[in-house]
Amino acid sequence: MTTWSVPQMPVEERCLVMGVVNVTPDSFSDGGQWFDEDAAIRHGLELVRQGADIVDVGGESTRPGAARVSLEEELARVTPVIAALTREGVTVSVDTMRAEVAQAAVEVGAKLVNDVSGGLADPAMPRVVAAARVPYVVMHWRGHSHDMESRAVYSDVVTEVREELAKRVDLVLTEGVAPEQIVLDPGLGFAKNAEHNWKVLAGLGKLAELGYPLLIGASRKRFLGRLLAGPDGHPRPFHKCDDATTAVTALAAAAGAWCVRVHHVGPNADAVRVAAAWTGGGVR
Repeated sequence: MTTWSVPQMPVEERCLVMGVVNVTPDSFSDGGQWFDEDAAIRHGLELVRQGADIVDVGGESTRPGAARVSLEEELARVTPVIAALTREGVTVSVDTMRAEVAQAAVEVGAKLVNDVSGGLADPAMPRVVAAARVPYVVMHWRGHSHDMESRAVYSDVVTEVREELAKRVDLVLTEGVAPEQIVLDPGLGFAKNAEHNWKVLAGLGKLAELGYPLLIGASRKRFLGRLLAGPDGHPRPFHKCDDATTAVTALAAAAGAWCVRVHHVGPNADAVRVAAAWTGGGVR
């Protein structure tokens, strides 16, 4: 497992792999398979066996159109799973937009906060992260799931994502988050259509110029299914996009991504090692 030095990011010879555990009944990617607490814990441990460096535990679906769950429900979903995985020596991140959930998760062992809103959904989040001195994933975000698709309007998506992320970084720094804690996520699929997503991936080099590690979350997202649509025009189902996800992982890792967030860990763990060898970074 990864050795963390807080607030410094871990130094690795290759891109890290973050495995996803959705403790939700309505996730777009896995249909609620891990909603049961015991199933979620077993799945997290299995992801580690497959090669995950980090296990990302979330209790609120962010699929397009999803309604928010209550604070109490989100806490009940994620804290027991995070605590159990931590006791097993797993490096766990919490996927949440709520400062109170982040605080509770850190208290039971989470080592990273993954906030898809970049602090916009809960202004208290940066202060909680600053006090906890854990790495903080700041994602590009324009609004909640129920209306984010209407916000997918850009003149130059890479330039605008870069500028909006830079503004978010400036804000979280003023709230006390150390530069060494920050990881940026361009937010594939969040207020972005398929064309936007491909342009963002092609523009990772420009986003990296901001000077922070990049986390890429392309796994099983709709733009992959649409690319791989059959002759009838119907997008390929989410669970049949894992090969395409692995291809994106290899390309993102070769482009210098710090971490990829994926559902099917094994092939993606192989892909980052291939990318490391390809770029001369070595293989662990």
